[in-house]
Amino acid sequence: MSEQASDHPGEPDGLERLWTPHRMVYIGGQDKPADASSDECPFCRVPSLSDEDGLVVARGEHAYVVLNLYPYNSGHLLVCPYRHVADYTDLTTDEVVEVAELTRTAMSVVRAVSGPHGFNLGMNQGAVAGAGIAAHLHQHVVPRWAGDANFLPVVGRTKALPQLLSQTRDLFADAWPATPHTTTTTPEDEPC
Repeated sequence: MSEQASDHPGEPDGLERLWTPHRMVYIGGQDKPADASSDECPFCRVPSLSDEDGLVVARGEHAYVVLNLYPYNSGHLLVCPYRHVADYTDLTTDEVVEVAELTRTAMSVVRAVSGPHGFNLGMNQGAVAGAGIAAHLHQHVVPRWAGDANFLPVVGRTKALPQLLSQTRDLFADAWPATPHTTTTTPEDEPC
């Protein structure tokens, strides 16, 4: 049974309501560190869990790939360094290289499994820039499809996801190559 706008005070607007109460956990701050020195960081906790329990898709030496618990789109991945560091400029050279390589491999895997039309990649540096967990750097890898920004997420602020996160994790983990994506050409070999 869906809730009707006419059941509430005020002027009915004729819109159906789609409830996503699971988002209130995130909005309320669960799993977000209180501050940069907090031991409650979810990105520090996840590596200690099994891959299945932590939704970890792949692990490297300096960073790992995990599904976003509150995805913008199906297959939304995060590439996180193991080290608790807030700013991109604080990463070591090895961490920068591995975050970049894991991001490239994540894109290849998502393309092979889900066939997106494009990607949004990015890091929000600091709370004012939109970082939900500003204390621990993480790179977003968001697959995009034509028409995925329809009325549902734009107006309804609701996202319909076609499969459970655990199912998506299993598909990506199974498709992840045994060795990371490597470049077979040098920049000089690539046309401009």
